[in-house]
Amino acid sequence: MAGGYCVKCKEPREIVDPKQITMKNGRPATEGRCPVCGTRIFKIGAPDGAAKPAEPAAEAGEQAKG
Repeated sequence: MAGGYCVKCKEPREIVDPKQITMKNGRPATEGRCPVCGTRIFKIGAPDGAAKPAEPAAEAGEQAKG
């Protein structure tokens, strides 16, 4: 489960019904509800188990310097 900080409870909480979303600027985020008070919890960033994007491979001309 995803974790976040509930502003109303002022405690770190597990997010109930987490949903992976993409913000307007293209960054990933997770949103859901606090299990205690029901307030919306929003956490910016990729989920913990997400794979990082691969780096682009170097072009063939740049590989051999010599």
